[in-house]
Amino acid sequence: MGKKGNRIQIILECIEQKKSGMGGTSRYVTTKNKRNTPNRIELKKYNSILRKHTIHKEIK
Repeated sequence: MGKKGNRIQIILECIEQKKSGMGGTSRYVTTKNKRNTPNRIELKKYNSILRKHTIHKEIK
């Protein structure tokens, strides 16, 4: 029997860096359960360009 496929792969992108207009992007790839969290998620992750923890939002 195969898996049901509730977990999907998502990309998280830094929103603070996007607002500041600096070059480059900070992105993370992770998975989420689309049944438990149908909305887009926001997590605090480390941004190596800004050298601090920032909010990363799910992008499509």
